Parts: sequence; structure tokens; C-alpha cells
Amino acid sequence: MPEITKAGMPLEQATKVAVMIHGRGANPVSIMGLNRYLNLDEFALLAPQALASSWYPFSFMAPDANNEPAFSKSMQIIDEIIQDIHEKGFTSDQIYFIGFSQGACLSLEYASQNAKRYGGVIAFTGGLIGEKLNPSKYKGDFLGTPVFIGSSQQDIHVPLSRIEASAELMKKLGAYVETLIFADMQHTIRQEEIEWVNKHILNN
Repeated sequence: MPEITKAGMPLEQATKVAVMIHGRGANPVSIMGLNRYLNLDEFALLAPQALASSWYPFSFMAPDANNEPAFSKSMQIIDEIIQDIHEKGFTSDQIYFIGFSQGACLSLEYASQNAKRYGGVIAFTGGLIGEKLNPSKYKGDFLGTPVFIGSSQQDIHVPLSRIEASAELMKKLGAYVETLIFADMQHTIRQEEIEWVNKHILNN
């Protein structure tokens, strides 16, 4: 298993699990800081550490080969965590993904390649990964899983066109997708995003 930082409730007592995936140059502690703002009281929180603080070396829209083998290894890390959560008795609808930036992209990509009814997928500035979107990579049925993507309309790392294309692809896989796009140019998480997620995904 990869190096994982744990917080929140112990897995033995929790009713839900959030897999929290940090951004480039960050660490598990940084993404865990969202615990102060999100409604995660009933959750066990698991945050893996990326090798050298990066899940893949180049842009998420770089030629696919440029991000290998790091990208595949990162996907394997997330898959190992999910399989371990299942082995501990949790069903997929008790599992939530929460990511920022590079971590948001990885959250969306993993969930879409393994679509099923999750508790929710929360992507603070992210889109599906690849130089071009390849629908044949994505399998399964989200069965109405709530998906949130929030971002600036002119984010320096994530083009709005990729967010929109990602949302449409995930809708075709059966997800209920909400996007909140802001007029600023900040690469950040906004209070409006926190409030929407708390009300519509983390309120159960």
C-alpha cells in the first residue's frame, strides 16, 4: 500500500470514506485541511502521498506517453486504496473522492474509468486526463453519482473547454454533474464551492 495519511473517524467506526487527493507540489496535510470547511464529520479520511509531490510530471493534457509511467502508477495507488476500502466492508456508495487541481483530475479520471454508484466525486479545478478525450477508456455506470467540478473560466492549468467536455462524458456514463465556473482567474477553492458541495453532496 502507498503512504497514506489518515484523519477523521477510524475506519471501524465511520459510515463513509473520503479519498482526498492533493495537487501538484502539495501533500496530504494540505488537502486534509479541507476537513475544517467540508461536512466530513462521519467520514474516515484517507490521503495518499504522491511520489515527489506530483501524480504525473506534465500537464494533464500533455501527450499521454509523456506522463507515463507516473500516471499509471498513480492510478494504481488509488485503485489499491479503493480495493482496501472495499475489503474493509464499505460499498462504493460509501466512497467519496475529493481532489484539488492535479488531484481533482486524478479523482475524475479514476472514477470515470471505474464508473459505479459512488457517494460523490468532488473536483476543485480539474478535468479528465489525456491529450484528447477517448470515450473508450471509460467503463461502467455512475447510476446517478453526484459529481461537482468548480473552476475559474480562465484557469491557467485547466481549460474551460476540457471541463465542459469532461462533464458531458461523465453525464453519458450516468453521473449527475454540476459545474460552477467563476469569472475570476484564481487557481483556488472558493467559499461558494464549499457551500455547494456541503449542501448538495455532503449533507446526507
